[in-house]
Amino acid sequence: MIIIDQRERTSGIEKELIKRDIQFEIKSLISADYILQTTNKNSEVITLGIERKTKEDFLNSIIDRRLFQQLLALKENFKLSILILEGKENIFSLRNIHPNAIRGALIAIALDYSIPIIETKNISDTASFLETILKRLEQPVKDISLHQKRKTSTLKDQQEFLISSLPNIGPKISKELLKKFKTIKNIFNASEKELKEINKIGKKKSQGLIKIFNEKYN
Repeated sequence: MIIIDQRERTSGIEKELIKRDIQFEIKSLISADYILQTTNKNSEVITLGIERKTKEDFLNSIIDRRLFQQLLALKENFKLSILILEGKENIFSLRNIHPNAIRGALIAIALDYSIPIIETKNISDTASFLETILKRLEQPVKDISLHQKRKTSTLKDQQEFLISSLPNIGPKISKELLKKFKTIKNIFNASEKELKEINKIGKKKSQGLIKIFNEKYN
């Protein structure tokens, strides 16, 4: 299901969604141009808010300061949100706006608001993205590994691999730690003083390790 703000009707999105046999409703929305609602395979209800802007409107919204008010409302009302930037034009040549102002806005959206930006060519391309996003939301969210996978054939390899995955501990220091303390358990139980006896482990690094080993998971 896609809920479309009534102000988007002039965009031609209805015609494109009908072509793709996608169910939609037209409503007056306080925030977002589109709301995508679906249920994933874990029976969890997923709701995503999307703000769509043509490149011309995007630049106008920077000038009149609508942009960040709209994005803030998007963040406040939806756990998941996306900004669609639509058009084939070169955004830096459309208006007499300094390029750094445009770059600054794009960076702020990504870093300060943590809202992904998807560029589309036209309303047909936007509809295709909406269809693809709906299908993706129906899939269970996968946990992403924070450590690169590799084959560990022996116990020694596995021990070195585990210790080298600690912050600021590479393969060389992991071997030094294992040589000194003999077991992973001993490394985790070591004092700050004992850890600092290892070459290239100073006060800051040893304190960081102690904190990781001993603080509760939250």
